[in-house]
Amino acid sequence: MPQKLTEQEYQKMAERAAPGSPVVKNVLLAYVSGGAICCLGQALFLAFSALGLPETQARGFVSVTLIGLSAALTALGVYDNIARHCGAGTLVPITGFANAVVSPAIEFKTEKIITGTCAKLFTIAGPVITAGVSASIVYGLILWIFGIV
Repeated sequence: MPQKLTEQEYQKMAERAAPGSPVVKNVLLAYVSGGAICCLGQALFLAFSALGLPETQARGFVSVTLIGLSAALTALGVYDNIARHCGAGTLVPITGFANAVVSPAIEFKTEKIITGTCAKLFTIAGPVITAGVSASIVYGLILWIFGIV
């Protein structure tokens, strides 16, 4: 007959069995990796500005470039390896959001384009993107119809 454990006994067993987390190392890796992504964003901004783009357009191009890079790196299986070693620093910037959208779609690509990839785009972060894009289209059409834009 199995021995019954109280909740406190189980908690103590779990704490003894769980490995310790290297907090200082994790914080430093998150800081450095998040900072590196931000430095890449700044470098892209300076490059797009040097090409003659106005500041607002250069900022938009930076966002699109970072999203595209992280989506491509996720599709190639590289972003997850980077995140595994660098931790939370890769999750905070816009690149982590793109990774969260692309990952489920890639995971279910074996289920074909509609029932797998397209359906899974809407699981984690997809509803936010879908709602934002849909609202932008509707608002844009309304402004266009009324001649405001």
